[in-house]
Amino acid sequence: MSLLATAALFAGAVPVLAQDAFTTLNRTAEAQVTFSGPDRMTPIQAGSTVTVGGEGFQPGQQVTLLVGTTPLGTPLTADAEGKITGTVTVPSNAVSGTHPVVAVTNAPYTALVAELKVSPVVPLSGQDRFTVTNGIAARGIYQTAYSPAADAIFVTTAVGRPPVTVSELVKMNPDTLEVLARATPPAAPARDARPGQPQRPGQSNEPGLFAVYGVGVDDSDGNVWVTNTRQNTIAVYKQADLSLVQQFAPNTVPHPRDVRVHAGKAYIAATNEPFVAVIDTATLEPLAPIPIQSGKRGEAFGGASLSLDAANNRLYVVSLSSAEVAVIDTTTSQVGKVFPLPGARGAIGVSHDPATGRIYVAAQGSDNLLVLDGETGAVIADTPVGAGALNVAFDPASKQAYVTSRGAGTVTVTDADGKIVANLGPAPLANHVTLGEPGVIYAAVKSGQASGEEGDTVMRIAPKR
Repeated sequence: MSLLATAALFAGAVPVLAQDAFTTLNRTAEAQVTFSGPDRMTPIQAGSTVTVGGEGFQPGQQVTLLVGTTPLGTPLTADAEGKITGTVTVPSNAVSGTHPVVAVTNAPYTALVAELKVSPVVPLSGQDRFTVTNGIAARGIYQTAYSPAADAIFVTTAVGRPPVTVSELVKMNPDTLEVLARATPPAAPARDARPGQPQRPGQSNEPGLFAVYGVGVDDSDGNVWVTNTRQNTIAVYKQADLSLVQQFAPNTVPHPRDVRVHAGKAYIAATNEPFVAVIDTATLEPLAPIPIQSGKRGEAFGGASLSLDAANNRLYVVSLSSAEVAVIDTTTSQVGKVFPLPGARGAIGVSHDPATGRIYVAAQGSDNLLVLDGETGAVIADTPVGAGALNVAFDPASKQAYVTSRGAGTVTVTDADGKIVANLGPAPLANHVTLGEPGVIYAAVKSGQASGEEGDTVMRIAPKR
């Protein structure tokens, strides 16, 4: 369906306010328009009622929203503070994707483009084909990592914004999801106010904890590595009892997200930075980072998630800022290939098939899963999976990919070619997904946050035999 046809379904034709061309231009306009769903945890989908908000207009100014050349509802009038508000309804047969909406004013004339994202509706299906076990970990679950050597999964949790005072590293039984051990991170130093920036109302510089977010296991040394995103650093704990081995100083790695350990090196993704940080796991000393150059003119590679192919000595890094995925040779610490991700917005999750080299990327801004040929970068599949597709894990045993979609609250299962075979849920605020033993997947689900309960859930997912 064309945007023009879609727009006609939103509302009947409403005359756009007339204005003589090239007159009363507003050179200082800083207006913006936003769209939101029924509540903050609900995505905009076909049939949704959408709240329109805006600010930066002149008091009394009328604002007309256009999809294509057709008005979207009736014009909105800015209040005394230059703000607009209203609602529109997305038609039940609206096409999923990001629709550009033009906001036009007159007296004086301004125009801007706002994005209205309509997320796909993917019904739950195939749940009878899987065995799903739920276990309560702790509040604020973020990631999980499975250790075959320790026969355990490790879970990171953190609650709220700095100063974070509630955070735990949790060790769980991989079969029963029983909690085996807990550790609270040490206190962090007080946050310094940024030079030249006043402290925001309600902002605190109290110490808080070295809260834990990303997690990766090192079975060769019996350690578990975590990222302390709020302090721009990392830490190492013992798998056996969760005792602290090393807390790195603040600002060791800028905004670290994921960590993977291989052949004596820990690789840390620095969010939105054009490199992967590297630490020697024996000496615990930083090594030279691995720079990644974007293949797109005028853009910078900005790292997000990592996927490690230990057997083939490959590290995959997805770029949140430039919609690309890089392939690093861990034996040489050199980037081999950088592939663009056409059709992906906000690419953030990455996985791979070690047998075929295919790359799987989850994109939260476009709600889809991309499957790439690992040699050529050709797109094999572009699959809508759900609002806020955040992470993906490919299971070589079942030859299936599992995608957590935070906005949709689902774990979508596809075959190796990207075709949906099941959509599991409800999984409120599904955050992360990782591999366990062959055929088993663990999903970190912020179910407690969604329902107001005290703990969030680890989902153990296994296909029925």
